[in-house]
Amino acid sequence: MPLTKKNITNRLYLLSLFLVLISFFIVFKLVDLQISQGDYYINISENREFKNIEIPANRGNIYSDDGELLASSVPKYTIRFDAVAPTDRVFEQNINLLSTELSKHFDKSEQYFLEKLKRARMNKNRFVLIARNLGYQEFQKIKSFPLFELGGYKGGLIAEQLTERDYPIGGIAQRTVGYERYDDFGNSMRPGLDGAFGPKYLKGKSGSRFSQKIGQGQWKPVSDYNEVEPMDGYDLITTLNIEIQDAVHHALLRQLEFFEADHGTAVVMETSSGEIKAISNLGRTKNGKYYEKLNYAVGESHEPGSTFKLMALIRALEDKKIDTSQIVDTKNGILDFYGRKVRDAKKGGYGKISVAKAFEVSSNTALVQVINESYKDNPEKFVDGLFKMNLNQKLGLPIIGEGTPKFTHPEDKMNWDGLDLPWMAFGYGISLTPLQILTFYNAIANNGLMIKPRFIKEVRQYNQTIEKFEREVISESICSDETISIVKNMMKNVVEKKHGTAHNIYSEDISLAGKTGTCQTEYWKESGLYISSFVGYFPADKPKYSCAVVIHKPNKNKGYYGNIVAAPVFKEIAQKINSVTPLNEHYSFSEIEMKTSESMNNLVLNLNNEIMPDFSKHEMMDIISIVENSDYKIELIGVGEKMKQIKKPGSKLKKGEKIKFKLI
Repeated sequence: MPLTKKNITNRLYLLSLFLVLISFFIVFKLVDLQISQGDYYINISENREFKNIEIPANRGNIYSDDGELLASSVPKYTIRFDAVAPTDRVFEQNINLLSTELSKHFDKSEQYFLEKLKRARMNKNRFVLIARNLGYQEFQKIKSFPLFELGGYKGGLIAEQLTERDYPIGGIAQRTVGYERYDDFGNSMRPGLDGAFGPKYLKGKSGSRFSQKIGQGQWKPVSDYNEVEPMDGYDLITTLNIEIQDAVHHALLRQLEFFEADHGTAVVMETSSGEIKAISNLGRTKNGKYYEKLNYAVGESHEPGSTFKLMALIRALEDKKIDTSQIVDTKNGILDFYGRKVRDAKKGGYGKISVAKAFEVSSNTALVQVINESYKDNPEKFVDGLFKMNLNQKLGLPIIGEGTPKFTHPEDKMNWDGLDLPWMAFGYGISLTPLQILTFYNAIANNGLMIKPRFIKEVRQYNQTIEKFEREVISESICSDETISIVKNMMKNVVEKKHGTAHNIYSEDISLAGKTGTCQTEYWKESGLYISSFVGYFPADKPKYSCAVVIHKPNKNKGYYGNIVAAPVFKEIAQKINSVTPLNEHYSFSEIEMKTSESMNNLVLNLNNEIMPDFSKHEMMDIISIVENSDYKIELIGVGEKMKQIKKPGSKLKKGEKIKFKLI
């Protein structure tokens, strides 16, 4: 159809109408955005440019039982400079003075800082780094430098605070105290007490500071004060004692190193309260060094071996199945069960012996016969009796990762067979953690009262007690007083009788009681791998502390029996504790330190005067520390648990001389 003037006019009208409608729509949207949605988009814009930055609270401190610091939060500061913030006049007046002070403090030339700051000003750099990882006092000093003293807006000072966890005693007891580590996804993980009590007590509440975005991922505080101040976390007072912890750590470490063991643990518990006074968990690295690798005492459930004979005998005594005077034939030291052999450590066995002596010499054949004959027709009675003593239950510790006790029950027809009962009698086919075993032994020392191990005394905020943790009783009595008396005597004889498996750790200074344990481990992989253990308490007649020592996979060519590998660690721990705080008295550690300081000072005085002291009454750890801190070198000859000086007391020394000691 040919275009006419009328058609053209109509089309112009339609186009005009369309443009008018679009204009009305644009105006409507502008008004709508301004009135109804303006605040929303303004907030988005502001949130992109401004936001509250979280300021983490200082994590609460962790202390030993006598107030020694085990873990603390230390503030660290990063200082940056906003080169755009100062006016030209302020910048020019102060830049030389600031460069001079920075040069003095950081040991770099004044010209270096002058050029750096001027270049930042020219490039409009609002986030130039000045220093990282500063302590509080250093930070305060730098804040007072020219230009920086004017603050953020006028002086361009940007201060970022971070908090780091510090451990004054280093790696000792670190798996129990806890430390921060990260999983494969970058998530923070805190094992030990730090993790267990962190969320409720230690963490505190974060604060915030209003900050402005000045670059990619860079935020500058708008003001010099916090909008919300962080609230520091509460402090934990633990049951751990520094003196005992140090003794336990070094005694275990020396034994692990000598026997080239894979790993080991040692725990000391206060008998009456259940307080854990020391806990050491040391694992071996590829280069043969040891560190707090895993919390073996809490988390590693394993076959206990002969230390379980105590539980088995108590059950049989309680059920009136046996008498300790009952005579058992050890059958030339070998028993056969369905083609599997039970052997005694002594070739040819022990002949005919009493049940009491069988426990003292740790005869596998005798004790297996006694339990098997007593319960073979009713194994449920034996296993149920063990369960009555809470052996199949976790302790319910606050520390994450407690190992689960494992027992096979006769009702489990799929897994129970003819080997389970005799094997259980001497600690195989079951699984317990060192701390679970120690808790049972501590109940014997405590006349039957089983107490839950305790790591925390109280929670404090400054000097105010927020919460106290009292003793928790698991069982009022795990067995009769009569049975307690019988097994206590047998455990004492293990150490004091010449035929006892641990007679090698007998001490005239302090009476010891306990049970050795030696069992094969990972025997399905290879032969010759053992777990060596000793669990007991001291003093034997009036127990104050119980202790468990478990060492995995010692070099069998050097020894693997519990009395050789683990028991000497137990003895050294007991003697060290007794030397610091005699167990027949009740002095505090600080009082004992005052009593012994004069003797220690005399040793140092003699060394300083180049005279050989008399070291005969001092412990190995103290001797090494004193000699090496007095500008002398030390040389150890031989193998043993004690040091005997070769040079006579009173002999003349030369500074830097190598002082030799024989290990006996």
